Amino acid sequence: MEQTLISSMHDFPVELSTFLLAMTPIGELRLSIPIAITVYKMHPLAALLWSIAGNIGITIIVLFILEHGVEWLLRHSRKVEILWQRYIDNLRLRHAKSFDRWGAVALVLFVAVPIPLTGAISGAIVASVFQIPIARALPLLTLGILIAGAIVTLLTLGIRGFFFL
Repeated sequence: MEQTLISSMHDFPVELSTFLLAMTPIGELRLSIPIAITVYKMHPLAALLWSIAGNIGITIIVLFILEHGVEWLLRHSRKVEILWQRYIDNLRLRHAKSFDRWGAVALVLFVAVPIPLTGAISGAIVASVFQIPIARALPLLTLGILIAGAIVTLLTLGIRGFFFL
């Protein structure tokens, strides 16, 4: 999959390719930073900054689509509204203690730990499900993105340094 993404962007400037790779739901920063540093030969700081910009960009898009899209859907379908409310109530019931205990830290850590199925897009979905307002969710998600970006960059440099001495 990575080869397909990389080859489809071979005519783009490396900065734009890095930005767009950071917006992919599967890869996000975990994909864009290593590719930018090892394949595109970008300076690590440039790779980090372009990746963070792309990841924050998709986070903003997802937050707004979810908030306004779900709101529109709920206004226009009573059945969807009932199902959605049951789903939200069930999630809150199951995770209320954890969320109350960890709150904002949980959202930041969920985004910051660069493992599969976590990241900014998943974090935006979690924020939407727990109905965290965009004004509160965006800074928390951004902090998680900054931490994840630093971790992935350091790991990439460490692994690259180990293999390319």
